[in-house]
Parts: sequence; C-alpha cells; structure tokens
Amino acid sequence: MNPAGLLEVTAVRRPTPRTVRVTFTGAGGWESWPDQQLKLLFPPPGHPVRLPAGDDDVMRWYQAYLAIPEDERPVMRSYTVRSRDGGTIDVDFVLHSGGTDGPATAWARTAAPGDVLGHYGPDAAYRRPVPKADTVLLAGDETAVPAIATLLSEVDNAVVFVEVPDAAEEQPLPAEVHWLHRDGAAHGGLLLDAVRGASLGPGSVAAWLAGEAGMVRSLRRHLVNERGLDKHAIEFTGYWRRALTQDDAPTPEDLADAREKLGG
Repeated sequence: MNPAGLLEVTAVRRPTPRTVRVTFTGAGGWESWPDQQLKLLFPPPGHPVRLPAGDDDVMRWYQAYLAIPEDERPVMRSYTVRSRDGGTIDVDFVLHSGGTDGPATAWARTAAPGDVLGHYGPDAAYRRPVPKADTVLLAGDETAVPAIATLLSEVDNAVVFVEVPDAAEEQPLPAEVHWLHRDGAAHGGLLLDAVRGASLGPGSVAAWLAGEAGMVRSLRRHLVNERGLDKHAIEFTGYWRRALTQDDAPTPEDLADAREKLGG
C-alpha cells in the first residue's frame, strides 16, 4: 500500500475549548495500533496539496518531497490518530494560546468539511511498544491526550497524570486520570511535582511520557535519577518545543534525546 495519500475532512467539532477534533475519510486499509503516528501535509496558502510520487521507501519519498518547489511544498507535521472507525480517523489539534499560530494550528482553526490534507504513514516501522510492567505510568500535557486515550485501550494497570490549561480541557478517558490544571501556572511544573509525589507500587514500573520536550526531559531525569527506573523502561517523545517549531534546528538536548531513543 502506498504510504502517502489524501485525507478529506468530513466533520469538525470542539470537544474542549482548546481542542479541534477533525474527522477525515481516506484511511481505508490502514492497520491500527495504540499511539499511532502519521505525518499530515498542510498545503501553502493558495495551493492544493501537492504530494511527491509514491514510493514505499521513506528516504526516497522524503527526497522527492524536498524536491517540490518551496512555494508549493506542503508543511509536514506529526499527529496522533485519536480514534478510527472503518475508513475514517479522528485527529485532535491543540490550539495553543499566545504567540503566532503555526501552519497546523492556523489550518485547524478554520478547518471545514471538504478540506483536503496530504498524509504520509502511518508506518509500522515507527510503531512504539506498549509499556508492560506491574504499574505503567502515563504522563503528559494536553498534546498527549489522544495517545493516552489509545494506550488505555490496552493498559489496565496505569497511573495517569495529565496537565492541561484548566478544568475545561478535561476529556472523558477510559480510566481514572489525575487531571492537573495550570490555571496560569508555568507549563510542566505541576506534572513534575505530581509524578514526584506519586506512589507507583512495589513491583516493576514502566513509563510512557509525551508533551513539551523540556517537560518530558525533566520527567525522565526524575524517573531515572530519583526513582531508579531503567532507561529502557521509559518510552518518551517530545511532541513540541517551547518557542521553537519543528522547522527549527534541533538543540543539543534534542540530539541527546534522539541518541537515547536509538540506544546510543
């Protein structure tokens, strides 16, 4: 199956004030798994989505993508499949407050049925294992809610902490969740404090962490240095970086995280 294609919007709704949930059709034949990632391709203003020629090899496809003239090249961003029903999928877009909207957020604010995006993936080569242990810690910010929702379909022994802007951003999830409301406080501090104070049981512990990269890094350091967790028992992803976009160069910390994920 060609990993690239088009997705058409069939519905748009707001499950919370800062979340836009978009339903797309065009996902027929996809394999499904928890925490499923795909690349969405957003067309530049005034242009339709232009996709490179299909190729099952990701590096050849990416080179063809880069060969598209810059003014016609779609912007690529990673998102989690929130849910799936046959050939349709839901994807949640978080509307961050303050600052200038990036291309994905700007698109989501005005998304409507009939709009079309490109996609690459999901690719099973990037499938992450579901954590397994006596206790599984799931922790993240509002951007991690879609992935946590899917992980809870397979994890029944989870301790879950989610930091969100305020109470209005809570969503129904199939487990008990410790919701932490920033209410204007600094991002990430409440989550780190809550995990530090959490009882994770006497047996083995595994962790899944996602959200703002600096916050994820602080949580990992706590679990490894203060809790004594093996690094291999922690799955982690920095979904976004404060004051930086995916187009900005990686920081030394980002590169260190990448080496850690690769086992270096």
